[in-house]
Amino acid sequence: MKAVEIFTDGACKGNPGPGGWGAILRYKDKEKEISGGEANTTNNRMEITAVLTALKMLKEPCEVTLYSDSQYVCNALKLGWAKKWKENNWMRNKKDPALNPDLWDELLKEYDKHKVTIVWVKGHAGHPENERCDRLAVAQAEKYS
Repeated sequence: MKAVEIFTDGACKGNPGPGGWGAILRYKDKEKEISGGEANTTNNRMEITAVLTALKMLKEPCEVTLYSDSQYVCNALKLGWAKKWKENNWMRNKKDPALNPDLWDELLKEYDKHKVTIVWVKGHAGHPENERCDRLAVAQAEKYS
């Protein structure tokens, strides 16, 4: 399996509000930057969309190291929360629905194609790729402001 690093970030001006996401995919010495945004969204939707879109770029199963500053995304994947929500018909518990089931459902399908290691990084702490992804995400959000 090819070893790929993926760095992601999401941003939102207001929550909900105009949002953007950015990702960097790295394979050996090659890098690809991708980004996008929406006029009315949430920060968490942008964080999920960054990961989902980056994984969709991979043409074959890979060993992926995913770097994100979103504890929501990292924990939902690493600790199996998203899979449990799906098993419980998109409920977090007996009373509370899981948010963003449309994106989580799609993300879980992509996630399961790969061997993914999740690495949480502190946001806005000087991590070069995280800072770059943040700039990509903010630039996209500003297009909709």
